[in-house]
Amino acid sequence: MNVTRMRLTLGYTFLGLFLFTASSQAAVLKIATLSPDGTSWMKKMRLAAKEIAKQTDNRVKIKFYPGGVMGDENSILRKMRINQLQGAAVTGGALTSFYKDANIYGMPFLFNSQKEIIHVRKNMDDLILKGLEKKGLISFGLAESGFAYIFSNEIVESVADLHKYKVWIPDTPAARDAVKAFKLSPIPLPLSDVLAGLQTGLIDTIASPPIASIALQWYTQVKYFTDMPILYGYGTMVVSKRAMKKLKKADRVIVTNIMRDVFKEVNLQNQKDNIAAMAALKNQGIKFIKPNEQQLNEWKSIAVDANKRLVQNGFNSEKMFKLIKKHISDFRNK
Repeated sequence: MNVTRMRLTLGYTFLGLFLFTASSQAAVLKIATLSPDGTSWMKKMRLAAKEIAKQTDNRVKIKFYPGGVMGDENSILRKMRINQLQGAAVTGGALTSFYKDANIYGMPFLFNSQKEIIHVRKNMDDLILKGLEKKGLISFGLAESGFAYIFSNEIVESVADLHKYKVWIPDTPAARDAVKAFKLSPIPLPLSDVLAGLQTGLIDTIASPPIASIALQWYTQVKYFTDMPILYGYGTMVVSKRAMKKLKKADRVIVTNIMRDVFKEVNLQNQKDNIAAMAALKNQGIKFIKPNEQQLNEWKSIAVDANKRLVQNGFNSEKMFKLIKKHISDFRNK
């Protein structure tokens, strides 16, 4: 073999090795969440990640960063913007920095029952997913965290009661705007700081879904539960559209199908777990307080003003607000 042919042969060999190595490298999706490791949600996510790796022959791997090790939700989403992370499992409220109607379900006292939210979600979940996708985020479905209730160290039945205490709200512009209608002076904190805030006395009153209060250990720092659903929340996992586009088409289909199935499962499980969590809170000695009809009507009346503010100040679109009110009205009329 002459020198020229030898060089060509070696060149093709190295090129082949390079292409083989490049094609065999796994795409790693780094995903952060505040959810503690070991929770049922994280267990399901890890099983899904294993299945994705198996079905893609390890071309797609998912690495989770649980328990807030990547910071609060705002920090996690900032790291997504600069591609330090490719995904995040966060609350709907956190996603309003990308898509303002991501938290349309979280307007105060919008729903009267679980049946109402199920009806509305059948008609509106896809609109939220499409809205997120237009902003560069792929979601595989919404998993309810459920209705948030007031947890406190003193009895809270009326709006006037709430004025006496150190009330926590999520550290978001929309939350700060919504509580203005209730004439509160709240203490905004990221989710990751709520437990410490309760332990130190910085705050003494919070709103949380039952399952979240247990998973994040908030219930250990309060005495009372006001049995009055305030607002509805959900969590979701989003992956940047940019990262998804880098995957082979067949791999994108695998990731999407597996994660969609998981989120359907988690959503149904969370509905059951919230019911069980209510019983668990009672068993732990948390005292349940029920506002009377007059007090409840006062809460709802003020919430009407709060929701109008959210629309007028641009935190939710008028189009989506009218649509959600229509679906609620249709359900109630039936």
